[in-house]
Amino acid sequence: MSGFRNPVIPGFFPDPSVCRAGEDYFLVTSSFTYFPGVPVFRSRDLVDWVQIGNVLDRPSQLDLSGTTSYASFGVWAPTIRYHAGRFWMITTNFTAGRGDSFFVTAEDPAGPWSDPTHIGIEGIDPDLAWDDSGNCWVSFSSGRGIMRCRIDDHTGTVLEPPEPTWSGTGLQFPEAPHLYRRGDTWYLLIAEGGTERGHTVAIARGPSPTGPWEGCPANPILTHRSTDRPIQNTGHADLVEAIDGSWWMVALGVRPRGSSPGFHVLGRETFLVPVEWADGWPVAGDLALEMPASPPGRQASLPVPVRDDFDALTLAPQWLSVRAPLARAASLGERPGWLTLRGNGQDLDAPAPVFAGRRQQHHRCRARVLVDPGDSTEAGLAVRMDEDRHYEVFLRDGNIAVRARIGPLAGVLRSVPSPSGAVILRVETHDDTYGPDRVQLGCEADDGSFHVLADLDGRYLSTEVATGFIGRVIGLYVVTGTASFDWFDYEPTDTA
Repeated sequence: MSGFRNPVIPGFFPDPSVCRAGEDYFLVTSSFTYFPGVPVFRSRDLVDWVQIGNVLDRPSQLDLSGTTSYASFGVWAPTIRYHAGRFWMITTNFTAGRGDSFFVTAEDPAGPWSDPTHIGIEGIDPDLAWDDSGNCWVSFSSGRGIMRCRIDDHTGTVLEPPEPTWSGTGLQFPEAPHLYRRGDTWYLLIAEGGTERGHTVAIARGPSPTGPWEGCPANPILTHRSTDRPIQNTGHADLVEAIDGSWWMVALGVRPRGSSPGFHVLGRETFLVPVEWADGWPVAGDLALEMPASPPGRQASLPVPVRDDFDALTLAPQWLSVRAPLARAASLGERPGWLTLRGNGQDLDAPAPVFAGRRQQHHRCRARVLVDPGDSTEAGLAVRMDEDRHYEVFLRDGNIAVRARIGPLAGVLRSVPSPSGAVILRVETHDDTYGPDRVQLGCEADDGSFHVLADLDGRYLSTEVATGFIGRVIGLYVVTGTASFDWFDYEPTDTA
């Protein structure tokens, strides 16, 4: 089979980092204010990725209580590496004004991972690399460009004060450093230009982990700035050598839709780019939605999971909650075959509502859930960007209703009487002429037809309106009392 389709991991999976261990590849991405943190994927071909867990899945590893003022705080830009028979992940938990950088390790990337070892550096986007002498180098981004220091990889102790190592090519926000050695040469890969339309990837090389650095004459080696390509904001890349000796790059990008300035709703996604080497420099191939090059071991694409019947003992790793684990508010055993949620009195405008969701991964999709409202005051299905921007269809006071929250404006748009007992709630997204999509919310009739209660403009649930670094999540919620959900369907209605 030749070629593949980008993005290789669609939806809100930004800041990808990748490593290889034997014949397997492993990849992690940012997770911001969602819990658990840092989803981890496995692949045999760099194209078909399966989420095998989350690195930070215990409260002892991840405290997001300091991120309530902004939905795009939290876990930023992880790096994953395989060294000395162990997997290492380093990242920053960023809150207002400061970042706490730390690393964790595991023998199995599916977990469990260790509790954090904290590092006393002031910056973001940390990276790990080791030289032949056993020195562990941390590169990171700060207000002075890319910094470096050596650390003790057992205790996290910084062994000397961090020093500037490279300021990039002169664009704003040099960040996302990754340090590699190829042969006798060291390479420092970074992102520049900000993670918006001006995003780029640049690289430098030198004789040692400390440089001195020579910038690539062809910098930036990857960017789609000032083009009309369907993939934009390309940057924040990581390199990996495949088992056959070929090289590949994972990078983030977005797929804006609608009229100017273009709106992206799925967040920043993970793309794959072929890389060749010329004169000692990596040359990134063309980045497109349809890629002709085929990575080694390429197999048929895996089907997208459609239904979760909640029959397992634990939730699948794709499920997310807001800032805190669901353990105390969710049960799969209280009513076997159902997910039971217990509300905490907070709605979706709260910093930590009782919400169980999964990322929207396709521009046109359908989500359905069978909900028994139980004794809850309100239970439903939500499309969520953040606390200030979300749409939901819900059961309350014997009615089915749709509400929209757009910044300071919020209100119930329509309400109809609900039949007694369990009800199927439904959300669909469809193409729009000027915006990114239309979001339809409603319920299903007995014959399976869709009773649309509201048809809303998707622009208000886009990053260009909401700001920040995250994408849409679709999920289930309860305000007060207890409700149960028999199953949840998510399926694309196309492949875009």
